[in-house]
Amino acid sequence: MAKVVNYISDAFTELKANVTWTSWTEVQRYTIIVAIFTVVLSLATWGVDSLFAEALAGFFNLLNS
Repeated sequence: MAKVVNYISDAFTELKANVTWTSWTEVQRYTIIVAIFTVVLSLATWGVDSLFAEALAGFFNLLNS
């Protein structure tokens, strides 16, 4: 159990002393960029899915005719 406590203590010390944290404004800017990219990518995926659904529906309607 002492090894686990020592490991956690060392991890917190490493995070405090040796990690370079980005500024809060930079984190906010990157968050907005990721959110916009996620929306754009999801809309593109939805569009391609709708296109393929229409294409497959048309193909199966052609086969049933």
